[in-house]
Amino acid sequence: QVQLVESGGGLVQPGGSLRLSCAASGSSLDGYAIGWFRQAPGKEREGVSCISRGASTFYKDSVKGRFTISRDNAKNTVYLQMNSLKPEDTAVYYCAAERTILKGACAFRGDYWGQGTQVTVSS
Repeated sequence: QVQLVESGGGLVQPGGSLRLSCAASGSSLDGYAIGWFRQAPGKEREGVSCISRGASTFYKDSVKGRFTISRDNAKNTVYLQMNSLKPEDTAVYYCAAERTILKGACAFRGDYWGQGTQVTVSS
C-alpha cells in the first residue's frame, strides 16, 4: 500500500506560479500512474493531469500549456508545476496513485489518495 502526501499549496496572485509535490511512502511509485485532481467548493472533483508509468503526460484542456507534470522515481515524488494561475484554478488539489501494468496510459482513477493541499489564486 502506498501513502501519499501533497505539499506546495498556498495563496498566489493571478499570473503567479506554484509547484505542488506528491511524496510517496510505503511502496515504490514505479508500478503506478499518478494523477492530480482538484475540487473547488460546490463542484465535483475533476482530473487535472496524469503521468503514466512510462512518463506519458495527460492534461485537462483548461490547464494545457500552463501546468506541467513530472515524476522523479528515485525520489518517489511527482510534481505539478503550475504557471499563469487563474482564479478558477482555486481548489483543493489531490494526488492519487493508480496501480496499472500499462506504461503509456492513465485512467484518471485513484486507488490511493493524499489528503490534499489548498491552492488559492486571488489578488
